[in-house]
Amino acid sequence: MSVQATEPDEAVAAAPVPKRSLLDRIPVVHQFRQSVGLQRGMLVAGLTITTIFILIAIFAPLIAPYGFAQLRDASGPFGSQDPPSAAHIWGTTVGGYDVFSRVLWGAQTAILVIVVAVILSIFAGIFLGLVSGYLGGWLDRVLVVILDAIFAFPSLLLAIVVAIAISGGQANLWGGIMAAAISVTVVFIPQYFRVIRSEAVRIKAEAYVESAKVIGASNWRIMFRHVFRNSTRTLPLIFTLNSSEAILTLAGLGFLGFGIEPTSAAEWGYDLNKSVADVTSGIWWTALYPGLAIVLIVLGITLVGESLNDLADPRLRGRRAVALAAGEVAGTSVVPGGTLTAGPGGLDGLEGGESFDEHGIEVRP
Repeated sequence: MSVQATEPDEAVAAAPVPKRSLLDRIPVVHQFRQSVGLQRGMLVAGLTITTIFILIAIFAPLIAPYGFAQLRDASGPFGSQDPPSAAHIWGTTVGGYDVFSRVLWGAQTAILVIVVAVILSIFAGIFLGLVSGYLGGWLDRVLVVILDAIFAFPSLLLAIVVAIAISGGQANLWGGIMAAAISVTVVFIPQYFRVIRSEAVRIKAEAYVESAKVIGASNWRIMFRHVFRNSTRTLPLIFTLNSSEAILTLAGLGFLGFGIEPTSAAEWGYDLNKSVADVTSGIWWTALYPGLAIVLIVLGITLVGESLNDLADPRLRGRRAVALAAGEVAGTSVVPGGTLTAGPGGLDGLEGGESFDEHGIEVRP
């Protein structure tokens, strides 16, 4: 009796792996195609909410019926704390501003702060992380101590201190945006620093980095050509999570009175601060819509970040493959002691007198 194991098809083994299309290389598109079930639902919901807010921020000057600091129109001044009506669909604030217009313009302020803050923190955090992780030595120890101390400091309190130092707590549009963005940047730099530093420490011991040293590549070329390109895989995840935290920090600064002046820009945290007394008086519209805007945009960005985080985990990313393979087990393998339903060549592929032993190996007499 001879035992013969089936050999893999050489044509299939030699088949070239198809290259991914340009569209599939886009991070969000690639992650969307990988997602399944709840992951895809979270990603779609988050992207939808976030896209709506981005469009609102871009087209706020065209959508908003009034300016963010406008107090009157052709018919006269706006009323104070007017309920929703045809002229003001979401009512007016205690200061006489149109709530609907303030909420729309507030999306523009939030997006600007996110863009400026995250870009500044990414550049500073990546640069410091690369230098610290790759060069090491005393510089690494000094940077780790300083940035760990910043990271351990309460983020909102640190943002308040930086905002006061930059603008004295009062600022115009771009001054307030830069003050809030830099305040958030100081809080976020240690997070990017930690991630990039740990990756740089791991990657600098790889063989291709040692090969680059042997052929005479400079430290700066190795850091930015080899280490940087292989240490930024998790940055999209941190970007989304930090974006939602930036909105909350901006709203916290505005609520505490250290944000942007209402005559310079619309800011949801400031509007919530001015509506605290209205809630106890039964005037709900001045607080509901700014608060709902903060909740929705943070929810949308967080859903995107959480779904990307799940898809970055190979154990969770492979659930689709596992689910598909579960229905094909009976057709591709034989369980020892179980009933044979198909072999490697199917039942029709068995020659006369052949069978399978208890280990699923083809046996020829």
